[in-house]
Amino acid sequence: MIDKKVAVIGSGSWGTALVKLLGHNLDRLGWWVRNEDTKLSVLEKGRNPFYLQYAELNAEKLDISTDLKKVVEQYDILIFAIPSAFLHDALQKAGITDFSNKILISAIKGIVPQHNQIVANYFHTQYDVKFNDIGIIAGPCHAEEVAMQKLSFLTIAFLDEERAKFMAEMFSTWFMKMKTSTDIAGTEYAAVLKNIFAIANGICIGLGYGDNFQAVLIVNAMREIRRFLEVVFPQYRKVMDTEYVGDLLVTAYSNFSRNRTFGTYIGRGYSVKSTMSEMKMVAEGYYAVKCLVEINKEHQVYMPISEAVFNILYEGYSPVVEMRLLSDKLN
Repeated sequence: MIDKKVAVIGSGSWGTALVKLLGHNLDRLGWWVRNEDTKLSVLEKGRNPFYLQYAELNAEKLDISTDLKKVVEQYDILIFAIPSAFLHDALQKAGITDFSNKILISAIKGIVPQHNQIVANYFHTQYDVKFNDIGIIAGPCHAEEVAMQKLSFLTIAFLDEERAKFMAEMFSTWFMKMKTSTDIAGTEYAAVLKNIFAIANGICIGLGYGDNFQAVLIVNAMREIRRFLEVVFPQYRKVMDTEYVGDLLVTAYSNFSRNRTFGTYIGRGYSVKSTMSEMKMVAEGYYAVKCLVEINKEHQVYMPISEAVFNILYEGYSPVVEMRLLSDKLN
């Protein structure tokens, strides 16, 4: 089916889940992991010792390495699952300067903070990768449920619909349904925004708000996504499709959501620093909201939920007061 060599870049929850998923269809799969302990555990026990330890991995199919540059050079299709906040530094540290003749697929749902760019734009401007060679994986889906092989849905977006369909086959299996899109910018920005809104919902949960308020918050979050995309990347799209609203819903409501969990800690009175120390996984929305507020200075889209989250996380505003003020702006 796939005549090119495929590798996953990243050994966190998403990277581990994607390795398990792709193992159903590929006879050989490259995998860059951050440290030797992960590599040895996978090879000896078939498990990632730090993330999704319950997921059984077929080590016989894996070409696992801690040398990022080597993996990039040897593989044709690179699926990135590194948190956006660390992507730039990881590539710089590895001395990677060239992605010529590579197809890059981002499973990263965040903004590269060093450049205030979504991942597709980052690879295009910093490494001269053509947009035709960049794909985006969107939800709605959690790594935990993928690793447990629960029925899930993913969207893969490429500018070329035929390439998207071809790549979708690589991920499709009995528990993973695939759909395609050509809206790479819209799906990626929607994935960024939903993490911010999940933090907002978590803050409300931590403060003791009920289901009724959360429902209103998420409806307004849907509108915020639509307003932003219509201004920044105007094109025909159905924002009610799963890759937009579905991804928002699962991230805002699920107990698996690290962004929702992050917000819940903040709502309960934890500081940002103490919340980060409590959580082993990265909450992409924390980094994304600062970048998004900077990006929106140019576009001036009305985004009260994003602004409220930014004020709480970066300006030190009281979650109690800020959410009360936000409630007057929702309808």
